[in-house]
Amino acid sequence: MSRVSGRCQLKIGRNQIVIATAFVMIVEIVTQLLGLSAQAAPGVERKSQVPTFPLAIFGPSTTQPEPLRLSDTALEPIEWNALKGWGADDHAAAFATFLTSCRPLLRTSLRDSERRLMYVALMQVCRQALAAGRLTDDQARLFFEHNFRPLRIVKLGDNAGFLTGYYEPIVDGSRFPTGIFKVPIYRRPPDLVPPLHSTGPGFPNRGQSLRRTSNGNLVPYYDRGEILDGAFDGKHLEICWIKNQTDALTIQIQGSARVRLEDGAVLRINYDGHNGYPFVPLSRILIERNIIPREEMSLERIREWIRANPQSAEEISRENRSFMFFRIVGLSDDRQPAGVREAPREREAIGAQGISLTPGRSIAVDNALHVYGTPFFIQADLPLAGEKRSVSFGHLMIAQDTGSAIVGPARADIFWGSGDRAGQVASHVHHPGNFAMLVPRELDPVAAGERMPLPPRKPLVPAEAKARTGSEKSSVMPSSTQLRRSTRHCKTCQTREGWMRSR
Repeated sequence: MSRVSGRCQLKIGRNQIVIATAFVMIVEIVTQLLGLSAQAAPGVERKSQVPTFPLAIFGPSTTQPEPLRLSDTALEPIEWNALKGWGADDHAAAFATFLTSCRPLLRTSLRDSERRLMYVALMQVCRQALAAGRLTDDQARLFFEHNFRPLRIVKLGDNAGFLTGYYEPIVDGSRFPTGIFKVPIYRRPPDLVPPLHSTGPGFPNRGQSLRRTSNGNLVPYYDRGEILDGAFDGKHLEICWIKNQTDALTIQIQGSARVRLEDGAVLRINYDGHNGYPFVPLSRILIERNIIPREEMSLERIREWIRANPQSAEEISRENRSFMFFRIVGLSDDRQPAGVREAPREREAIGAQGISLTPGRSIAVDNALHVYGTPFFIQADLPLAGEKRSVSFGHLMIAQDTGSAIVGPARADIFWGSGDRAGQVASHVHHPGNFAMLVPRELDPVAAGERMPLPPRKPLVPAEAKARTGSEKSSVMPSSTQLRRSTRHCKTCQTREGWMRSR
């Protein structure tokens, strides 16, 4: 081996040693820096000093909080003691209602595109709830407080949410049209195309539904007037026939019903879609036309007016172009003694989630924004004891249903049960309310916000930019001593400085 080649190898070997030494030193420095955070807080558990890699390398973590985003919505994290009436609520009853939502939620298989963050986070909490089983009131309260974080939720620009009530009416009907039963209830037509870009289970509450023509074109669906004029004649879409438009209006508003058939069987129907037009409440039309004073408005008052004015009622109803379709959710023998119109508690209405609703605990929400099974604590002053006297209402409710008129982040329809008594309570609820959405701590916006980058700085307007430039110049202005040193050889400056001293 020549001396030249030996020198080259020696030089290369030295370079490798230098590089290796530098790499070791860098690793030691980084390791020490990573250990500072664990040493800085006495009593805090020391974290691993193994460096972590950016999330972008391996994908988002499933154990760290993710930011929760809802369009046109203001979310404010609050503490549990800020919920008026939280401590006095029946948490065991709310937990039992939550469990009924957990079972179908865990059985549901959705595509990845339909798996919203809230849905995935609720699944994890539901597994813990099912494992816990039946809980006492104190245990249920601790479960909610440990697994959820309350967020005040309201539509941007609003001060509060809005509440209404609904129930399951019981009406008489027939499988076939007769001289008495002549108003049809329709199932969802096969040519009805849901609003475009809609995701998730169920029929979306907003957006234009379309109709596919024989040549494949998509056009707006029939409105209420066209349907009343016979657009569905001969298409065999009738589920059953009922007596009058008053009952039909009630079913359309409530979104479900029990139809007692002539042979004693009870047909249960539930909301299954709409024709895509915005819902216009009949009460609003009657008030605007000065037909019924605002202070007298109620569902029973509307029924009385319809019964007394059938021709005018049909004409006015056409102004609400929205029309709803239904599906059969059960057929049973619910016959009871004559004169009894109240429904047994174990046979309540079926909500859009496919489970029995719980009076006073189940709510209908906007399913385009919210996931079924989401808990909401709602506080309001409601006329539950009478039409003119309000009482404080504070209940933990579970989202289990929807409706075409339920649109917005802080909008809920409270289910009060079945029969006439529940209908009286529901017809009086038309009030503002405070909404707190319980979000799984996996989606805690406070923890998630710590990991979110700050937004880019807002560009300054010319006036602000000029002021900012002036302040920056003054902040970096050198001291008088520095100025004297820098201008010592400037005759003009020396003259100016002497003149200033003379003053």
